[in-house]
Amino acid sequence: MEDYLIKSNVETNPEYGCNPYERPIDEHIAKGIINLDKPSGPTSHEVDSWVKRILGCKKTGHGGTLDPKVTGVLPIGIDNATRVSQLLLPAGKEYVCLMTLHKEIPEDQIKEIFDEFTGKIYQTPPVKSAVKRELRVRNIYYSTIYEIEGKDVLFRIGCEAGTYVRTYCHDIGEALGCGAHMAELRRTRVGPFDERNNDLVNLHDLTDAYHFYIEDGDESYIRKAIQPMEVASSHLPQIFIKDSAVEAICQGAKLGAGGIAKLSKDIQKGNLVAIKSLKGELVAAGTSLFSSQEIMNADSGLVVDTNKVFMDTGIYPKGW
Repeated sequence: MEDYLIKSNVETNPEYGCNPYERPIDEHIAKGIINLDKPSGPTSHEVDSWVKRILGCKKTGHGGTLDPKVTGVLPIGIDNATRVSQLLLPAGKEYVCLMTLHKEIPEDQIKEIFDEFTGKIYQTPPVKSAVKRELRVRNIYYSTIYEIEGKDVLFRIGCEAGTYVRTYCHDIGEALGCGAHMAELRRTRVGPFDERNNDLVNLHDLTDAYHFYIEDGDESYIRKAIQPMEVASSHLPQIFIKDSAVEAICQGAKLGAGGIAKLSKDIQKGNLVAIKSLKGELVAAGTSLFSSQEIMNADSGLVVDTNKVFMDTGIYPKGW
């Protein structure tokens, strides 16, 4: 558990708001996000629509599109939580990939090139992509080879958002002088959502969980299948605010130094931060105007430029 800097030692009033894990079941679903295991075949938008049909909800939205043949982690926000999935777009990703070389290459040469393709690399997005095709820099945090068998190379890669693994394979093939292509791909992590957690569910799991809730009144499975939307912000630096500041932020106000109770130690100027109530509810997200220590030293003035509000107004009383 993170050790926070305490700016103001205050408590929260139990009459207002609610711990995200203790919401009534209807609210839990409407403010929930699913760590979904996408199957191969359908588009991410098709999976969205299937989830909407299964749960009978008004809308769904996913964080980070996967190509039809790619499987793995596809976080899906429900109703009120659809906008929260936007917080996952800049989050780091991890994949397991099977790359096929176009001819056999000695293992030591392959490993040497993989070492060179770690850290900052240049990439041009593929022709079939949703972004402008121009050269850009992406950070490869790690690239671990698991197995080399003939022309097939199985590896795990942790990378910055916006990295194209298909292009990564192609570029490694060019560097080796033999050519290569991506044969199979599975996404294993999006920010805080990881397939190694016990919360990854497939469409069948979700259907069964909802059936147990509707038909048998058993909430336990659906509560496990759907997580509070706050999880989607857990990879961001955190700022917890006083009850008296919550409603102002819900109205779109910028966050002042006087409204802060505690905060993460590692905030830098320009960071995207999660603004939360003292009960852990996600109120908003914004851009920090100062570092953690500067915020701690500030007695007044605006410290966060609020740009996305997630909590409804009227849950906490006005503090002005």
